[in-house]
This record gives sequence, structure tokens and C-alpha cells, in this order.
Amino acid sequence: MRKLETSHDAGSTAVPLIEETIGRHFEAMARRFPDRDALVSRHQRRRFTYRELDTASSQLASGLMRCGLAAGARVGIWAHNSYEWLLMQLATAKAGLILVNINPAYRVTELEYALNKVGCKLLVTMTAFKTSDYLAIVRELAPELATATPGRLHCARAPQLQWVVQLGERPEPGMLSFAELMAKGDEADPAVKKVGAALKATDPINIQFTSGTTGFPKGATLTHRNILNNGFFIGEAMKLSEHDRLCIPVPLYHCFGMVLGNLACLTHGAAIVYPNDGFDPLAVLETVQAERCTGLHGVPTMFIAELAHPRFDEFDLSSLRTGIMAGSPCPIEVMKQVVSRMRMSEVTIAYGMTETSPVSCQSTTDTPLETRVSTVGRVHPHLEIKVVDPETRALLPVGATGEFCTKGYSVMHGYWGDSEKTAEAIDDEGWMHTGDLATMDGRGYVNIVGRIKDMVIRGGENVYPREIEEFLYCHPAVSDVQVVGVPDAKYGEELCAWIVLKPGHHVEAEDIRAFCKGQIAHYKVPRYVRFVDRFPMTITGKIQKFVMRDIMKAELNIAEQRTA
Repeated sequence: MRKLETSHDAGSTAVPLIEETIGRHFEAMARRFPDRDALVSRHQRRRFTYRELDTASSQLASGLMRCGLAAGARVGIWAHNSYEWLLMQLATAKAGLILVNINPAYRVTELEYALNKVGCKLLVTMTAFKTSDYLAIVRELAPELATATPGRLHCARAPQLQWVVQLGERPEPGMLSFAELMAKGDEADPAVKKVGAALKATDPINIQFTSGTTGFPKGATLTHRNILNNGFFIGEAMKLSEHDRLCIPVPLYHCFGMVLGNLACLTHGAAIVYPNDGFDPLAVLETVQAERCTGLHGVPTMFIAELAHPRFDEFDLSSLRTGIMAGSPCPIEVMKQVVSRMRMSEVTIAYGMTETSPVSCQSTTDTPLETRVSTVGRVHPHLEIKVVDPETRALLPVGATGEFCTKGYSVMHGYWGDSEKTAEAIDDEGWMHTGDLATMDGRGYVNIVGRIKDMVIRGGENVYPREIEEFLYCHPAVSDVQVVGVPDAKYGEELCAWIVLKPGHHVEAEDIRAFCKGQIAHYKVPRYVRFVDRFPMTITGKIQKFVMRDIMKAELNIAEQRTA
């Protein structure tokens, strides 16, 4: 392996990019593996072979087109994991419609914003989940549904919305059921083939909203070429084949589910397995055993919950081989337990962001374990990566900490209707500036050390919370930990550790500080230690450190320190 001198690397181009649409590529896979399992939705008791999934998605594409939706129209989906979600992903790709992923955590004003930002003409919505009544939210946004004919909605708050399709079986005023939408279509509709033949791989096909923690969410717009190739190369890194069965408990509305999950499988003839509509560690363990899953995806908090489940040892997980841990920094100790206790000897780490389809770096199944647990792998094929000074954007030497940037086929089409924000994120040379702090070693392995905004500056010292978190994971009583900075009059910022203890353990804040003393630099020892049962997080399992910071500011009655 060549040795790098600067923090810049480029991926292999030995395997060519896929230069066709998702629809055409999937149809070819269905011809190749017609009778193999394509989808198992355990909670819905539904199974599809590749042939059946191809037929059903063509029928749905026809139904959507017969609703008057032309190629390029935006179609929203507001739902948790289900077979209908995957059918929508494939059907919209075949019809050239742009699927808009809407976060199930959204409520009425956020739903209104998303629909109007991109001009959705049709919305597919679930009816309810736990304590959330989604139909009530839709009716609050569009009370006109009460007297509307399906397809002829005139909604004051969402003027472009014409159709609402609900995933329940009971008739609802002004809405179609999903079954009625399917019934509109014809699996052999020649119009679907005609539209599909005219589509290009570079056409936009998916819009995903960024988290919006620093302002209104932005609609990252992705093409067939973006996500199809990313899904393929993700599957290649996992050595997926038609013999694999991948358990996908991560949400489909996010890239993790629909690209690292669905498209990684569909580009390799593997089976997609949904254990439940939302994450449930017991359902995951039961599904892996019952379906003999060979792969399992998850964010670190999901794997922690599975490992900690009181019935964990009852389940036979011997079929597991691979999977991906991603979504947030992966604690080394958790990764080691996944390998040893869950039998996932070929688990990989992936790193990316929605705007890059999403994966830029990934370890492989044969990356040495110590490297696998301590880095996010190397650059993906057909991509370039580099680490630059966040201020000057100058390329940094190997080992230096700076902003991670990526370039290539995976970089998004842009933010929908926002050329200004697009130009801020993607420079004139096509580099996507991620806002993540990283280092790259001489072999090209990348380590993500935090967000530029998360970096804590204490008394002039740059402190990376990830480093302290990794150290505290070694404490025998610590199950999970997150470190943030809070304002301080003397030092500018002080460190605060939020800790989830293992069952049956009890320690005090002073015990944690004593554990740190003499092991890490004094300025890295958390001044504040808070013991909690859980962290504030998004529906995809990403920790919301800004919420933790705000809670601590309120508890400590401190304000941001302002400098001149």
C-alpha cells in the first residue's frame, strides 16, 4: 500500500460506475433472480420475491402516473418502515417521480414547510404510530379534505398538494387508500416503460431534508446515479451477494435505510428484512434468528440496546456475518462487543452525509479489526477525499486535524430551490465541505473526530469530545457517554459528560473525574458529570448535542460567553 504525505486520497476506478436508472437496474436484477426473496416485512407478514416486487412496483408506478403525475413531479412519503415504503421507492424511480422523504417526527408546521418547499403534489402518509395520529395532523394542515374529492384537493396551506394517500384500510374523506392507488395501476402499462426509457441516470430522483438544527431544513436533491452507485459500492464493501439477508431496523426515510439498506441489497440480489416499523431491540434479535439474517445495520445506540437487552443470550445470532455501524461516531468498545458477542466478524464502519448519497468512506470486511474499530475506513471507489484547514481551505499534511471534504459522483445535485446554500456547501471545484473534523493517516484511513461546531475550546486548548468519549467508554460502569462544551466565564468553555450507566452499577461524578486523573490531560477532564437514562436524539439515532448543551446552560444558569 502506498504511503500518503498529504491528507488527500482517491478511490479505485477498477469497477465502473453504473450509468443507468434505478428502475432499469432493478428490472435487470429481477430477471436475474426472479424467485429469490427480495423483501420480508416481518411486522406486516408480507414477503416478495424479486419478480413479485418488480411486478408490484410497476403496477404502483402506473397508478401514480394515472393520478396525473408526470416525470419530475414531487411525491412525499411520511411513514415508518413498511413494504409500501419500498414499493414507493421503486415505483417513483420507474416513473421518474422525485420521492421526498419526510421525517416521521415532523408535526404540522414542519410538514407544511417540507411540502411547500419542494412542491409535493401527492403525499403518502401512515395513519398512526404509538401516540402520534398522523391523519389528524394531515387534517389540521388540510381541513379541506373533509369535503374534497380525492385528487382534487385545494389546500390553502399547501396549494400544490392534490392527492393524499393513507396507509390504512378504513376509508378516509378526501383520501385514497394505498390499495386504491395500487388498483389504479396496471403492471403491464406501456406508459411506464415509455417514461422509463426516457429517463437519465443524472435525473433527480430523491429529496431528503437535512436536520435543520441550525435553521430551516434544506432539501438535499439526489439523482439515480448518486444513490444507485453508492448503494452498490456499499454492498461491495460488505461482500453482499444473492445469498445474504440483511436486517434493516434503521429508518427508510433516511439514507441509512434506503441506500445502505435497500439499494445495497437490491444491487446484489440480497434479501431485505424489516424487523418492525420502528426500532425495537427485541424484534431485531427475534428477526435475525427467525430469518437467519447474515447482516444487520444500526447506529451505535441501537447496537448498545440490543447488546443490553435482558434476553440477548436467548437468541441464536450465528448466521450473522456483516452489517454496518454508522450514523454517529462508533465507540470502539461497542464495536468490539458487536464483533465478539453478535458474531459480526465482518461488520463494517461507514461514514458520510445525506448530501453525499451518503457514504464517502467505509471499512471492508477484511480491514484489520483494530483499524476497523478505530477509523471509518478509506475512500469509496470513484471518489476523492481530503482534509483541509477550515479557515484557509489549504490541504493539510497526514495526521493533521481539519475539515473533511469529498468530491465525485456522490455529491448531491444541490439543495432544492436554494442555490445560495448549495454554493456555500459545494465549492467551485466540486468539493463538498462537510463541516466534520477529521484526520487521515498515511494509509488513507480516516478518523472523524467531531463536528467543527462541536469542538470545545477550553482556555485556548482545542478539545475534541470524541477523544474523551472513547476514554470514558473504558470505565467498567459506563454503558454510553456523550461529551459537550458549556459556556464558562473563566475558560470560555468547560466540558460536560452525560453518562448512561450499565445496569446494577452506581458511581458518583467524582469517581468519573478520579478515573480521568493522570490518564488524560487535566484540561480534558469533564468539570460537569450528569448521569442520565438516555440522550436526546433524532429519530435516526443521532445524538442532539445542541439540546444537551441548552439543558446544561439552563441547569447551571449560565449564558454564552461573547468575545469582542
